[in-house]
Amino acid sequence: MFRLIIVLYLFGTTFVLQAQNINSPYSLFGLGSENSIASGGLTGMGNTGIAESVFNEINLFNPASLGAMVPETFLQELGVSGLYSTLKNNTISESATKGNVSHIAFAFPIKKGWGLSLGLLPYTSTGYKIDLENNVIGSTDTYITRITGSGGLNKAYISTGFSIGSKLHLGVDFSALFGSIKEDSQVSVGYLVNVNDTKRYNGVVLKTGFQYTMFQNENNKTVLGGVVELPTTLSGTQTRNSFRTSSAGIVTVIEEEEETDSDNVELPLSIGFGLNSTFKQIKANLDFKKTFWNNTSQDLNDELYVNQTIYALGMEFRSAKAYSRIRYRVGVNYNSGFLQISNTQINSYFGSVGVGFPINKQGGDRVNISYSYGKEGSINDGLIQENFHKLSLNFSFNGSWFKKTKIN
Repeated sequence: MFRLIIVLYLFGTTFVLQAQNINSPYSLFGLGSENSIASGGLTGMGNTGIAESVFNEINLFNPASLGAMVPETFLQELGVSGLYSTLKNNTISESATKGNVSHIAFAFPIKKGWGLSLGLLPYTSTGYKIDLENNVIGSTDTYITRITGSGGLNKAYISTGFSIGSKLHLGVDFSALFGSIKEDSQVSVGYLVNVNDTKRYNGVVLKTGFQYTMFQNENNKTVLGGVVELPTTLSGTQTRNSFRTSSAGIVTVIEEEEETDSDNVELPLSIGFGLNSTFKQIKANLDFKKTFWNNTSQDLNDELYVNQTIYALGMEFRSAKAYSRIRYRVGVNYNSGFLQISNTQINSYFGSVGVGFPINKQGGDRVNISYSYGKEGSINDGLIQENFHKLSLNFSFNGSWFKKTKIN
């Protein structure tokens, strides 16, 4: 089993670092589309979990959850997902299918009540192909410009969380963002002109969190959680080269490849609060998150960055039978979006269902399966709407690598 886990993780690392082709026209703007990634069973609970604190699961939303870790455990998680989406406007529609590794994460205790986690996941994704029709100046003729984008940013994080007393957990998360976005433009006006731009970004993000147990007895536990992600600036560089190809196939270089400074990108302040309540075999999460994009001073031509709000609700049900360790989950998620195009804010929403069950006799290793259906965007005002079906698999392994061998 150990060798199999290592192979899976190496496979995952290779593909997480590659650009994710998501075929979304809205990934044209800024750093691309956000990747909302949840760990463990939280995917089936509508991507909730700010107040979730379980000793045998990794929580990517709040580093304070690491304060619940117990000694002699080593948590490992690998996530994969597949997406089937349909893009449509008022006249046409097209479909696409894609799949990728979503994240890889590890967590282990420093001592009782103090844990450490590290991992790698895609932060944003870019993948679009757009044909624009333009008029030739001084003529009724037109020409087509095809713009293709790919790439995205990755996130490598290290976080720690610890308990203060029996009720309060605190945590901090340091994340390094890095990656590149490539945009290729091709213009046909009797001859072909290709312009290739590659923008590379990097920076550091700091997030802090807390979880406080408000009430606890034998049958019920209620926890309040909160996270704050501080604003930061990503530095960027740009490499451009262009060439012209005549009808006879002769290639002429217009611009040599040269690296220059690119506009920096501002990431705003983000705050979130969550409530987690457990009553016997039922668990519920309620999350709220606000991201203040209005405070950034970035231009998007005729588009705007606007404040983003996310509401999410998730529930988990466990069988009352002692021998049954299967968990059933359901959730909903609404995201107002941070882009405003043609006076329309590009929002999204989805509903999810999931199930989690053990894959070994001890119950420490689990597989969590979830299905989500949702929509993003609108067909009004000449915009595009995406309907998507998403299937996620999260493999969680709970090792005991820190146990000391007893010699009699």
